[in-house]
Order: sequence, then structure tokens, then C-alpha cells
Amino acid sequence: MSDLDRLAERVGIEPFYHDIWGNRRETSRETQVALISAMGLDVGSDEAIAQSLRTVEERPWRTMLPPVLVLDEGAELSVPVSAPAGLEDATLIWTLAEEGGAEQRGEAGFGSLPVAANVALDGLRFERRTLALPRRLPLGYHTLTVEVRPRGLGGALSGAVRLIVAPERCVMPQDVVPDGRTWGIGVQVYSLKSADDWGMGDFDDLARFAEAAGGLGAGLVGLNPLHALFPADPHHFGPYSPSSRTFLNVLYIDVEAVPDLADAPAAQEAIAQEAFQRDLAAARAAELVDYPAVARLKLPVLRTLHAYFHANHLKEGDVSPRGQAFRAFQREMSGDLRRHALFDALHEHFYSADPNRWQWQTWPEEYRSPDSGAVADFARDHAERVEFFEYLQWEADRQLEQAAIRGRKAGLALGFYRDLAVAGHPGGAASWADPQVLVQGANVGAPPDQFNMKGQNWGLAPFSPVALREAAYEPFIRMVRANMRHAGALRIDHVMALKHLFWIPSDGGDGAYVEYPFEDLRRIIALESRRQNCIVIGEDLGTVPEGFRPAMQAAGILSYRVLYFERASDGGFLPPGAYPADAMVTITTHDLATFKGFWTGHDLEWRTRLDLYPGKEAQDKDAWDRGVDRWRLLQALAREGVKPASYPTDDGGQPYSRELVEAAHRYLATTAGRIVMVQIEDALGEIEQPNLPGTINQHPNWRRRLGRTVEEIAADSGVRSLAAAVTAARGVT
Repeated sequence: MSDLDRLAERVGIEPFYHDIWGNRRETSRETQVALISAMGLDVGSDEAIAQSLRTVEERPWRTMLPPVLVLDEGAELSVPVSAPAGLEDATLIWTLAEEGGAEQRGEAGFGSLPVAANVALDGLRFERRTLALPRRLPLGYHTLTVEVRPRGLGGALSGAVRLIVAPERCVMPQDVVPDGRTWGIGVQVYSLKSADDWGMGDFDDLARFAEAAGGLGAGLVGLNPLHALFPADPHHFGPYSPSSRTFLNVLYIDVEAVPDLADAPAAQEAIAQEAFQRDLAAARAAELVDYPAVARLKLPVLRTLHAYFHANHLKEGDVSPRGQAFRAFQREMSGDLRRHALFDALHEHFYSADPNRWQWQTWPEEYRSPDSGAVADFARDHAERVEFFEYLQWEADRQLEQAAIRGRKAGLALGFYRDLAVAGHPGGAASWADPQVLVQGANVGAPPDQFNMKGQNWGLAPFSPVALREAAYEPFIRMVRANMRHAGALRIDHVMALKHLFWIPSDGGDGAYVEYPFEDLRRIIALESRRQNCIVIGEDLGTVPEGFRPAMQAAGILSYRVLYFERASDGGFLPPGAYPADAMVTITTHDLATFKGFWTGHDLEWRTRLDLYPGKEAQDKDAWDRGVDRWRLLQALAREGVKPASYPTDDGGQPYSRELVEAAHRYLATTAGRIVMVQIEDALGEIEQPNLPGTINQHPNWRRRLGRTVEEIAADSGVRSLAAAVTAARGVT
């Protein structure tokens, strides 16, 4: 292997992959160089490549302890300790600080520790010895500090390692609900309508929807990603391209539910103005969400509420109980909240002055690091503005928590399932706050397939596996923990990213798969799952690596199965008995046709209208295949005895009906899958899907509002009939 090949292997770049047609695609030298450079290593010349390789290979030897070790629960604790040879007479002193506060100390002769390996570097010999500690650790995050003191003169060597002790499996449905079987309703929060919304669904609408779902017998409500976007630019509203996956989209705040409104006359007067009420009525009546209009309504009022809150609850020396709750939230979220709010304030500052400075990479150089003096000066000079964005996150978190509580009280056994996007926007808050951990020179995407012959570039910034491990996985831990907050389940979008992810160089060159420390990451997920009593679902659609699904099952991560894709070798729909038990099953997703759209071919009409087909032949084939699929589905429903009597034959040309969608859900509800999800669009008989992949502005992605209000949904006869059918088929009481 060349130095470049060895370096690529060490940082996780896979040498080849097999595409969907089975062709082997080698990773080119150009791709290796581009992706290694994106990880922050110098590969500008052969000499630089050799030096970077030495740095990567020697780092574990020249650093006394690894940055992190992830251990199975109950495993014996042994830690590799690296040091220069010749310290046989030295004393090793260790201190083990457990997460719960307990602390142990001990010492041993360094020379008495067994040697596991040794190496010569630049004429100096290093040894790796094994330190075995006398006790097993409880689940959690612990810190081991080691000091090696040579006898006589000479300075001591020291280091620290984070020890993460994790369970084998995540919480499972059978740990939470009777018989481990339930069903839920999936909804895009922005799509909710109510008599008093401000142009899009908010957390109070979500609470009412959760109460309605609980009353219908559902055990959970599934949500689109609630991730933080860009308050200064509401035109950027795609939930899978967030600024940060750790914080919340503040446009989901219900302004009228903010406690400060009752005591803020200026805000009340602003809302009562005729012009405001006229704009509010227009936003409320709009068929599609107008995010800029919503932001123009909400953010000025929220600024007024924050000003009132700051003046009345954060008085120096006289902080009110409400002010104390805010301070507690700031402490709980620590520096992450501060940096996120700082980013939002800076983004607003630069973008409002010059729209070309949308991404932080275009800001003046001195503001591109959160630790710079210029940023510290900005934070001081704009302290109340930064605090305003912290206030928004606090209120969003409070309202989400209240919605979750109301849903549970109404009967949702699991509560909400939240959705974790695969990555974040490279110009967003998370990237600015952690530029070493989030890669700048490459984007997340997918290799070529029959739907996208040139592959897909999602324009998102991946974690660097090298930097993530050096950070002891802290950014990943915080992200997972934040998304399990106020939730009973977490859906991980494109869960294969835990094992490997397709990176595309920013220069547009060919992509390659980059490997991640799957065993460590899945153990961390299991630990957080146990701590927060949160089930985990992995969206494992598309190209799934061999052996990945069994590994998911062993980790207690549920599979994600979609009726449209669950087929036998002859193309027919799999029978309910063929579905795995450890799975969440659904008819469709936000990226696919609703059931009505599927049956009527409405999604194919969209593709024709937008000229998304390469030619008439592909268009005609899709139309033919859809007719065959309708026929196959009616056959499958008949085989299971759930085909409606109003469909006397298996002819795929018969019209759509609410009876048919109910029958399809009965079929799905009899599978062994532990969770069955009904999409609200299907329950209401909606024809349009939330998102049409491959489009940006041609299709109103992430803007469609439901045809019924929250108040009407619970009373809808079709929704009630479908809910009763699924409840009965599930055997849920």
C-alpha cells in the first residue's frame, strides 16, 4: 500500500464500494486526497502525506491514554497506557472519578504491568502496558486519570481517558408497553392547523394533536425533525438541513402560550393592531406555510416578551422564580446553548447587513471562531440580543415538554417519537461551534442508483470520525441526548451513517464511503436510551451494508419497514408474517407518495409535470409498474382476508376509497412489527406528499398544511374508523 492508501485506511476512507448494480467502484487518489484534506490533514505533497501518516500512526503511542474507551456493562476494566521505555522503576498512580461522584485511587509499579506492544519512533522506544483496575464500573460516563512518576529526578507523565460503560441493548417496546405492541400517528408539526394558529403548526397545536391521538387509542405521535433552523432567514425551512441538531426550531413557539404575554401590555397592544390582525388572518388562511410571514408575526412579539422578561425577572440581586428557571436552563445546556445563541445573533447581524454573508464562512475572519476576541466583544456588546436567542430556546423547550406531558396524560404510552436528521448544514451553528468535528470540505450524499444516475449530494456536513473520537464522542452524545429529550422514541434518519456514510468532496469529485466507529456509537445510543427510557428506531432504507441489520437487532434498534418496499422475489407484497418483530412498520414516509397519491398515480403526475423523467420510456414504465403494484396489493389484501367487499376483483384500475386505505392499514397492523405508524395524510385521505425528493422550489416541499384543523381531526369519521381498525388489528387495549 502507498502512504496515501495507508493514511486513507487509518482515517476510515473505504477503498471501494459496490453500487446498486453490483459494480465495484474504486476510490480514486483524487477522492482520497480531497476527503483526507477535509478532515484537516495535510496531503498537499508526498512529503506532507508521509508526515500526516506518521502523525496519525504515532498519536496513540505518543499520547499516554486514548481519548475514550467504550466498554460493555460488566466488562473487566483494562486500559492501555503508552509511555517511553525505561520506566520500569516508575510508580503509576491512578484516580478513577465515577460519574456519580465516587472516587477511587490506587497505584502500581509501572514495570509490573504487562507489556502488550512496543514500537520504535525516531530512535525512541515506546511501550504499551495494560492497567487492570480492580472493579467493574456502573453504567455511565467516568474519567480515569493516570500519572507515571519516574524514580528520582524527572517530570511525571500524565493523561486522562473517558470511560463510557454502556448496556448491550436499547430500551425496547416490550419494556415500556404491554405485549410490546402499539401504534401511532405521524405528523409534520408545521402542517397542523387550528383556529388560533399563526400560519403554521406550533407546540400548542402539537399538544392538542397528541391529546386527540391519545383519545383515538394511539400509543405515540411521530414528528418530523424539530431541529433549529435559521431565525434570521426563514426562507431556509427544510427540517433535514438544520443549523443545529441539538436545539429547536423557535418558529414552533406558540406566542400566545408564552407566560410573559399576560404581563406585557406592549406585546398585547402590538398583537391587537389592525394591521397585525390582518396579516395574522392572511397567514392563518394560507394553503401553504409562508415561513417569512410567520417569522414577521412571531419574532417581533417574542422580542418584546424577552425585553419584558429581562427587565422584570432578571433584575440584578432580585431574580424571580421564573428568572431562576431560565438560569437553570442556561446552566443545564452549558456552553452549547451560549454558542448556539451567539451564532444566531451573529448570523442575524451579518445576514441582515449583507445577504451574501449567509454562511459563517463568509463572515469577517475574526468572527469565524467562537473563541475569538472579536466574538467575545460581540457577545459583550450584544448581551441582551444573545440572551434573546437563549430565551427562545428555553421557551421552545418548555412548550415541547408541556406538549409531551399533555399527550401522555391523554393516553400516549410512548409519547412522541422525534426524528434525528443525518447531518447539519455546513453554514450552521453546529458547524461554527465545532469546526474541527464537523467537516468543512465534504458533503453527505448517496452513490449513484437507478433513481439518481449521478448520485445525490445533500449539502450537509458530516462528523469527522477522527475528530469525533478525539473529542471523546462528546458532540455525538450531546446531540443524541438532546433529541431524546421529551420523547419516548427516537427515529434516526439514514441509520447506516452509524457505520459508514457517503462523502462527496466539495469540489464535486467522485465520492467514497467513510467508516465510523459503529460499535462505540451504538453503545452510546443504548446508554442514552436506557437513561431516558427512549426506544430507538433506525431508518434503514436504501443500500444497507451486509450484516448491519442483525447488528441493529442485537443493539435493540428497531428496523424501519415501509409497505411499498417490502416485496417478495416475484415483486409481490410480503405477507404480514414475513415482517420482522423488531421493527416499526408504515405504509409510506414523508418522501414518498401518500396512499391516495400512490393509488391514483398522483406522484407520477408530479414527476411528469416537472420533467423529472429522462424520457417517455421511463415514464411509461413507471405508469405500467404502478398498475401492476395496485393489482398486487389487492391480491395481498385478499390473501389476508381484509380486501373491502367494494373491490370485487383484483383489477388495479378500481378507484381509491377510504375503505381501501383502512384495509391496507389492517393488513399492516397484523404484522409482527412492534410499532405500526399511520401517517396523518393517509388517515385524512390527503393526496399530496410533504416532500418530493429531487426538487427544491418546483414542488412546495415542507410547506403543505393539512386539510383539517386539529379540532376537526379527532371528530373525523374516517380517522376514527381507521384508528379503531388499527387498534383492533393490533390487539391493543
